[in-house]
Amino acid sequence: MSNTYDLIVLGSGPGGYVAAIRASQLGLKTAIVERENLGGICLNWGCIPTKALLRSAEVFHQMKHAADYGLAAENITADLDAVVKRSRGVAKQLNQGVTGLMKKNKIDVVMGDGTITAPGKISVKTDKGEQALEAKNIIIATGARARDLPFAKADGKRIWTYRTAMTPPEMPSKLLVIGSGAIGIEFASFYNDMGADVTVVEMLDRIVPVEDEEISKFLEKSLKKQGMTIMTKAGVKSIKSDDKGVKAEIEDSKGNVETHDFSHVIVAVGIQPNIETIGLDQLGVQPDERYHIKTDAYCRTNIEGIYAIGDCTAGPWLAHKASHEGVIAAETIAGGHPHPMDVNNIPGCTYCHPQIASVGLTEAKAKDAGYDIKVGKFPFIGNGKAIALGETEGFIKTVFDAKTGELLGAHMIGAEVTELIQGYAVGKTLETTEAELMNTVFPHPTLSEMMHESVLDAYERVLHM
Repeated sequence: MSNTYDLIVLGSGPGGYVAAIRASQLGLKTAIVERENLGGICLNWGCIPTKALLRSAEVFHQMKHAADYGLAAENITADLDAVVKRSRGVAKQLNQGVTGLMKKNKIDVVMGDGTITAPGKISVKTDKGEQALEAKNIIIATGARARDLPFAKADGKRIWTYRTAMTPPEMPSKLLVIGSGAIGIEFASFYNDMGADVTVVEMLDRIVPVEDEEISKFLEKSLKKQGMTIMTKAGVKSIKSDDKGVKAEIEDSKGNVETHDFSHVIVAVGIQPNIETIGLDQLGVQPDERYHIKTDAYCRTNIEGIYAIGDCTAGPWLAHKASHEGVIAAETIAGGHPHPMDVNNIPGCTYCHPQIASVGLTEAKAKDAGYDIKVGKFPFIGNGKAIALGETEGFIKTVFDAKTGELLGAHMIGAEVTELIQGYAVGKTLETTEAELMNTVFPHPTLSEMMHESVLDAYERVLHM
């Protein structure tokens, strides 16, 4: 293994390993430095294993409602250990897949803690000692970790972050989830479906606050119907845990503070970038106002030859954004001319029950940006495929510029919307207007027909409502 490269990637998550592959495809001699597992948090402890957990919960939920489909299923039970084992097996399989991709693309992998000691130089602490590497270019792809609350430090017993929540020592009986972003709501949904009594506390005035307001309201109503307790404009003031459980002081929206008992707590109040120990201060790499690495649209930092991608940079903090940034950075380094990143065209997905997906501006943000808008909506209950599936909960909403017909945003809640959203994402990337969407033939019977109807509704041409 050489110690001199065209590119070294620090971190092997969905941004880092994709950047390394694309760089290798472009003829760059490439190495990747990883301190834990190839595939990073997303593949090993995030996106993929959580979806495996949620799939098990979804099947369990459907089994309990077998009678709705003319079927009989009795004495339905869930084996949490087996559910977790399956999830870990899925992560292991994909980890092995990334290992194979590194070999296939002739990318050197150095396992250890990497520090950038100077532009073009990285020192790696491996189990065999220090290893010095050099490269013309470095991509920082070190990701992020769960943010702690000062009074609720995760202990892996009663107070959990996402990592413990994926490999729980026991099934919670009464669970408190602090934070209602994608991570918090997904775990709330999983444990609720698995039988826990779940309470979600959100300090803002609505859950999943980055989503369109109508989506937030619909989801809150649905989760309450499923048995969850949702507290918005609320805050956890203190947490005390022991072997028997957790006592949490919660201040409600009216300012009243009460003590509640829980068996476990999941803290999901955001992330912080993994950038403290990789040498950035000495190099003078500039952070943004939230202490993420500041980059331009081509992932370049203020230091020549040093790039940054993924969760250690500005949001949205999504695996697919990181992967796309990895491609942009690699192609820029190789002398290409990639399209710059446009965050308005990045779809976001939350895999709760019901699912949420969105791309572009919400209705409120479109108005704030000064647009005169047209808005269309179509409910799942009006779609034949949704009725046949027994999935009539949800709706699709589209937002257009009234002057130009440009698709500004799309927002969905309901079954399989995380698979549908890419249609609108392609449309936005192609700068689609309502005309192209109206004249597209959507297959029948499919859930995608609701996308068409939502567009038609914005222009008072809806057919099935």
